[in-house]
Amino acid sequence: MGQLEKLDPRTVWPREASDFTPWLLSDAETLAEVLGIDLELTEAEHPVGGFALDLIGRDLTNNCVLIVENQLTGTDHGHLGQLVTYAAGTEAQTIVWLATNFRDEHRQALDFLNDLAAGDVRFFGVQVGAVRIADSPPAPLFELRAQPNDWHATVSKDAKTSSAQAGRLPLYVAFWTRFLERLSVERPGWSKARKPQAANWFSMPCPFKGLSYYSASFAQGGKLRSELYLDSVDAEQVQKLFECLAANKGLIEEVYGAPLTWEDLPNRRACRIADYSVGEVTNGDAFDDYIDWFFDTGARLRAAVDAALATGAIDA
Repeated sequence: MGQLEKLDPRTVWPREASDFTPWLLSDAETLAEVLGIDLELTEAEHPVGGFALDLIGRDLTNNCVLIVENQLTGTDHGHLGQLVTYAAGTEAQTIVWLATNFRDEHRQALDFLNDLAAGDVRFFGVQVGAVRIADSPPAPLFELRAQPNDWHATVSKDAKTSSAQAGRLPLYVAFWTRFLERLSVERPGWSKARKPQAANWFSMPCPFKGLSYYSASFAQGGKLRSELYLDSVDAEQVQKLFECLAANKGLIEEVYGAPLTWEDLPNRRACRIADYSVGEVTNGDAFDDYIDWFFDTGARLRAAVDAALATGAIDA
């Protein structure tokens, strides 16, 4: 049996800007794992006014902008100020501060910000480390030091929602709890998320970074919807991707095994490719049947999109 050895992070990533930030940009799964959400990092050194944010991307679980501020030192007041400035400049709702050590006052500051945000914005503090066993390659070790108060967020969201919608929130939590239990066993590669959302949808990563995600949802009119949802601040990119996929409609539907709905959504910047069934979250006895349908359609949709990508006609 080998013995786990903790390393100085700077022996693994000597320089923050040229070593750590590019590594994290290409290995976002490590951060997703510790946060318990699905995310993608899309750009380093993102300009915010006259400053440069370390990393920007999307929190797919909560469908919002995510930003990351790194430092390969202990936390300090300067980086805390930068974090808040960058959050305001990007309208981020998931904000992550990485450092090699968190001072108590800075961890308390993140807790305070989470309380003020009441679930609308999420602040995380993640301690960066590295380990190895004997002569093995070094491995990252990320540990949560601050995170949102989920109970407080759920209560606040309840208070801001209409009574009709609020009555469904516990049902959504119950459904996605069961969904995640089965997902971790039956489809573990689909999502890093560990906590259910009090919402009618659940998003998961897809190959088109920064432009889309797979989603399972309860749609209006008593329907279940399994989809590839295309969305970005760049509406032209969304439309271009949708048109490229539509050009491969025959192949996609052949591999999927059934017709799909191709929704251009002209009044929005988004588009979707979806399949529908019948279902209401109020029918608790049917939860496993709904999950069976989401897993079946999700697997076939992924296979169909992968087949289109394999032609080389679509860039991921």
